[in-house]
Amino acid sequence: MSALAPLPTRRDEAWRYSDLDAAARAWPVAAPERIVVAPGETRHLALLQDAAEGETVIRDHSIEIGAGGALRVHLLNSGGALGRITFDVTLATRAHFELKAALIGGDTQTLELVTTMNHAEPDATSAQTVRAIAAGQATTNYLGQIRVARDAQKTDASQSFKAMLLGRTATANAKPELEIFADDVKCAHGASVGQLDETALFYMAARGLDPARARGLLLEAFVAGLFDDMDDETARARFAAAGRARLEALA
Repeated sequence: MSALAPLPTRRDEAWRYSDLDAAARAWPVAAPERIVVAPGETRHLALLQDAAEGETVIRDHSIEIGAGGALRVHLLNSGGALGRITFDVTLATRAHFELKAALIGGDTQTLELVTTMNHAEPDATSAQTVRAIAAGQATTNYLGQIRVARDAQKTDASQSFKAMLLGRTATANAKPELEIFADDVKCAHGASVGQLDETALFYMAARGLDPARARGLLLEAFVAGLFDDMDDETARARFAAAGRARLEALA
């Protein structure tokens, strides 16, 4: 997306569920951040989006991964009135992309993750694990597209999206999409939306835990493990603290 791009509308599939009023306040946005992973290189990217209340955050990323290269991304998206993160990834042969992301929102927030995996050459792999929690009148959106080119045989790509709604006014939207032109591939996606387990809450209350603490523990378990494999201990601690604080505010 360039700085001269027109303001999106509901006709744009990638913006169908977004907060367009909030987007308009920050338009035009900067050009996508370009990330190039050289052939054989392994990189890690940690993104913590915890903007102040009422802010609009739109961050687009254009990623190219060379032959045999790998990029792991950890994302915690929890701040602002609109927090929108996008990844447009192109993978060369034997390249690997891995994304682990949590969207945690309350009040009237809209938190979005939009991904496009372009498997352009053979033997590349991608894996996306996304967890979303929404309370109040918050909206969480995940739009994930996997495109496999005709010559990209032996592609192995997966998406997993699970959302937890903490009230009847909260919303979770998921739109997984596969566009496959090769015939020797493994591509899978799954999406589910649910609520806290009342039986588990009763069990914890019966053992002396107050309701807020019980809900907090279940929510922590829901996103547990997403950030455990971060190499940077300082970043891992920062993500854990930010996620726990946000969950406690929602519980």
